[in-house]
Amino acid sequence: MYLDFFGFREPPFELTTNPKYLFLTTKHREVLSNLWYGISAQKGVTVLVGEAGTGKTTLVRAALDLHNVSDGMCVCLNNPTLTRQEFYEFLVHGFQLPSECNVSKTRFLFELHERLIERHRNRALTALIVDEAQSLSLELLEEIRLLANTETDTHKLLPVILAGQPELADRLNQPQLRQLKQRISLRCELQALDTEESAAYIAWRIKVAGGDPAAAFTRDAIALIFARSKGIPRTISVICDNALVNGFALDCRPVTRELVMEVCRDFDLGNDGEARDETPDHSVAGHNGGPPSQSVDVPKHQEGKPLSRLLFRSFGERRRFSFF
Repeated sequence: MYLDFFGFREPPFELTTNPKYLFLTTKHREVLSNLWYGISAQKGVTVLVGEAGTGKTTLVRAALDLHNVSDGMCVCLNNPTLTRQEFYEFLVHGFQLPSECNVSKTRFLFELHERLIERHRNRALTALIVDEAQSLSLELLEEIRLLANTETDTHKLLPVILAGQPELADRLNQPQLRQLKQRISLRCELQALDTEESAAYIAWRIKVAGGDPAAAFTRDAIALIFARSKGIPRTISVICDNALVNGFALDCRPVTRELVMEVCRDFDLGNDGEARDETPDHSVAGHNGGPPSQSVDVPKHQEGKPLSRLLFRSFGERRRFSFF
């Protein structure tokens, strides 16, 4: 709708996990390093906690893409509100086990162990990823703990990633889950973006889509987007997309603070914690007579560099992992 008006090749703020739009702050690179290490080193259970919309799913997929192996077998469960029987049916299909495993847990465990031993012998990547893990029942959390115990004398055979909202951390502190918590080798937390990171996130997505950040949003509009989104990338994208629609409809370019305010009212995004900026509404890169803003520049560590180089640089510089 607004692509030609703002000079984009494609919509910059779609809510899909398109790896092309992956934006890495220092915090994101550290989390990505943890996920990559947990899978590649077969560290048992890795836990990733973050608020809804902070990009957990995108980072998990990026960690899997980094391995870049054709024979990888990573079973991803995105909707864990299943019964125990449905959970095992899902695993039978995901790990390509004989259909008879659906009716016998003994047969399932035997076949799964043989499959994992074979893949370990061939140095093939295998993993179980559970997204929205805060929704797992206690019954399934116990089943996952037992599956994570599958091992040889020297190696874990099935690395597990549990990605979920902060409620997951609360659940893992429950006494009945103490055995699972003891088996967590790595734990990382994905936090919301700060002011500069939010501005850089917007600029990055606009540049990837072929646009000019200065022609899309004013500096004050971006300040308001951060204040109302609280630095949550998904909420930032929703506000930006709708504000661009409004800008196109009103023939207004770049999008101003007033148009963003309109969108925030429509989505009932209140002004809790917002610091009112009384400065004139200058553009993000100094258009309309305003001073240039460096906060929307794409970080130098990311521009033009492949994801693998960014990760290994982070992994070498910050070899720190969070343990319980």
